[in-house]
Amino acid sequence: MSTAPANPSLFPPIEPYRSGRLAVDELHTLYWEECGNPDGQPVLFLHGGPGGGLSPKHRCYFDPAHYRIVLFDQRGAGRSTPLGEYRNNTTQLLIADIERIRHMLGIDRWLVFGGSWGSTLALAYGETHPERCFGFVLRGIFLCTQDEIDWFLHGMRWFYPEVHAEFVAPIPEAERGNLLQAYAKRLFSDDPAVYVPAARAWSRYEGSCAFLLSNPQAIEDFSSDAVALGLGRLEAHYFLHRGFLEEEQLIRNIDRIRHLPAVIVQGRYDMVCPPRTAYRLHAAWPEARMRVIAAGGHSASEPGIAAALVGATEQFKLRQAFA
Repeated sequence: MSTAPANPSLFPPIEPYRSGRLAVDELHTLYWEECGNPDGQPVLFLHGGPGGGLSPKHRCYFDPAHYRIVLFDQRGAGRSTPLGEYRNNTTQLLIADIERIRHMLGIDRWLVFGGSWGSTLALAYGETHPERCFGFVLRGIFLCTQDEIDWFLHGMRWFYPEVHAEFVAPIPEAERGNLLQAYAKRLFSDDPAVYVPAARAWSRYEGSCAFLLSNPQAIEDFSSDAVALGLGRLEAHYFLHRGFLEEEQLIRNIDRIRHLPAVIVQGRYDMVCPPRTAYRLHAAWPEARMRVIAAGGHSASEPGIAAALVGATEQFKLRQAFA
């Protein structure tokens, strides 16, 4: 039985009506699923991380009577295999995977929904294939710039000093001058006794900072191997390569999608992806509608953010709302 958080804004839990596995190269096989109305308006859900993977609650931001909901675990994440695999794993390959899934399912265009890293991938995909998108719902904006990566590794200590201290504790003092390289050395080890604890520490750090109010159950979920191995390894991998994007690429190319309707949902107290990034995106894309949630952190499951996301998907059922 599918379960989802008790959140009055979300639609009730549903099960996929179809799912499968798609081999995209000799190394990676993706898990994908479809939910809702097989003849409905197509929407693509892009999870965060990189490496965060799907949860049953991700199906619940969309009216299942209206939407044909397509979800998949990106390379190295969730039920895609191998879990935590960073080889053959780039933004460009993820974009190609999305197109392969779209072709496989016979979809012409879809609404693209993504939060955190999912917003990064949604923008990168849209700017590559604008003709395949009819709009965007974006949450917790992350553009994968060096400033944002530095904030994640160092800046959050100003608000979560005890959590950051726990994050750096496994790293010898002599290596703390470059936390990303120090963690990468451990995360990309071939020895599970080395990379598993590093992945748990990395993922627990993010989970501890992702909510406006502390959420012990979520922190434990972030610490599980099923989440931590994908999240820790792939976030470090993508951070090392700045998301396989040129600096400011997503802002510079925004004109490719400015003609498409979009909603940006941003938590005022998002510590993982601070509001300044959403503001910068909106300044470059003033046609997009931005909603700042006063009592919101980073997580899409927080009440105000969940309500705004569902409100956005409801608006997209009526395109005249964007006229």
